[in-house]
Amino acid sequence: MERQVSEAEKRFWDKYLAQLDRYGVRAHQRRHYVKVSEHYLSLNTDKKLRLHGADDINSYFHFLAGLRLLSWQFKQRIWAIRHLFKLTNPQLERGFDWRAWIAQAEALPKEHPTVARENDPIADSLIPEPVVSHLAPELIRQEIEKLKLVLRAGDYAIRTEQSYILWLRKFFRFCDKVGESIGADDVSRYLTFLAVRQHVSSSTQALVLNAIVYYWRHILKRDPEHLQFSRSNRPQRLPVVLSQDEVMRLLTQLRGVNHLLGSLLYGTGMRLMEAIRLRVQDVDFAYQQITVRDGKGKKDRVVPLPQSLVPRLQQQLAQTKALHEQDLRNGGGDVFLPSALARKHPKAAYDWRWQYIFPSAALSTDPRSKHVRRHHLHETGLQRAIKNASTAAQISKRVSPHTLRHCFATHLLEAGHDIRTVQELLGHANVATTMIYTHVLNKGGRGVASPLDRLLGAKHVKEAAAVYGLSAAFT
Repeated sequence: MERQVSEAEKRFWDKYLAQLDRYGVRAHQRRHYVKVSEHYLSLNTDKKLRLHGADDINSYFHFLAGLRLLSWQFKQRIWAIRHLFKLTNPQLERGFDWRAWIAQAEALPKEHPTVARENDPIADSLIPEPVVSHLAPELIRQEIEKLKLVLRAGDYAIRTEQSYILWLRKFFRFCDKVGESIGADDVSRYLTFLAVRQHVSSSTQALVLNAIVYYWRHILKRDPEHLQFSRSNRPQRLPVVLSQDEVMRLLTQLRGVNHLLGSLLYGTGMRLMEAIRLRVQDVDFAYQQITVRDGKGKKDRVVPLPQSLVPRLQQQLAQTKALHEQDLRNGGGDVFLPSALARKHPKAAYDWRWQYIFPSAALSTDPRSKHVRRHHLHETGLQRAIKNASTAAQISKRVSPHTLRHCFATHLLEAGHDIRTVQELLGHANVATTMIYTHVLNKGGRGVASPLDRLLGAKHVKEAAAVYGLSAAFT
């Protein structure tokens, strides 16, 4: 027997539907929005909507995370609840961080480096085709397939593979050639075109050259000839580093899982994807350390586990374990593993030790196998959160997650730690890379006293600050 709906309820849902119409929600989606809102209300019958707070919304979204929803399904529910509060509690709707939840529900695209190789397999057969004067897409595809085969046999990083494929496609189209017909003049013309017409950076130009040289050596089996071309000027840039006060202000503006991730980046010196991809077995509470697996250059290293983060990290693990156990009960619970390991130990994907510490709130569908599983968070969520936090903290420098790695290194050197220790913690192959942080310490006011201050003296500097109304922090 259906529940009787009062006139007041009918008027309320009519207003809700009218609002959805005003904001362009399609007619076939509106009934789903209503169902989601009714579901939220059925779980929160103890108080009126105008008395709800951020904790109530967060609690509901945490509940949804355990329902094994796909990314679009989770986002649809977020928007339904947002429209509900836009109608009933505009102040809460404006103040709640909806984008943080949308970011946590972001699905990994098929070209994401975590799953790119699973979604882009090498063709079963490599049939050579004759080079013709008119370059057909099939010819380019054949060359790219050969390149992928050699790169993967050499265990190159997925980012390297993606970059080489991108630029070689452009190169083939530019010179309208593939294979043996490509000559040194074609390479020189293309690199000069990139530098002079496209104004690419020197690092991009070097990347393109590396891709072409690799193709010549490993696919064409010949050494590159002497090349002459215009090189882009390589600017010498120092890394952006925040003061300890600025780091504190930045971290204070972060919330939830983004606060934990940001604190880990600063407290360990890890790169963004190294932190995002952490698995349960990588954290050793007994030895107070974190093992970074398969870092840049295919190297493992050990970084310190900040003691101040232990309680929060253990809480995150407890939440992740509860979600994993719920996934197992619902017939899921497997995680992405490198293909060789997945073949050797097929049950390892369900093992708690292999689970990501920072799982996505929603599930992702593998475009090739159609297998549904839970991946790690998408890194854009933390990138956006740190950008917004730097604005809220009124930090005028350009801040990204990698800035916290720069701060880790610089602040360790400031504290008197030797350069070799910092090099090992950062995972740099060459100490010259780490030396850039000593240049940061020695630049500007850290290295020399301004001649103006020597001319005027400390007394005059303080008097000038008082005249212009500057605080003591600027003197």
